[in-house]
Amino acid sequence: MAAKKKATKRKVAPKKKTATKKKVAPKKKTATKKKATKSKTKKPAFGGYAINFAGRKETAEQIFGKKPIAPSEMTKKIWAFVKAKSLSNR
Repeated sequence: MAAKKKATKRKVAPKKKTATKKKVAPKKKTATKKKATKSKTKKPAFGGYAINFAGRKETAEQIFGKKPIAPSEMTKKIWAFVKAKSLSNR
């Protein structure tokens, strides 16, 4: 007869505790009441400037020219036009 092998005992590592996630209920959003705004008179433009182009017959081509220009140049030409024609409130 063949000799029986003895069963060796394995060392079992202790089980690690895993962090359990707590279930958190979603936060409820509370309805906020919007305050009714009173209609006010129209505010002046930021900086106090108000420019009125009403009734002008000049075209953009007459003000800016026929060639493409940069936005900074457009701004300079608009303000030169406004000051020359006294279109602002200042």
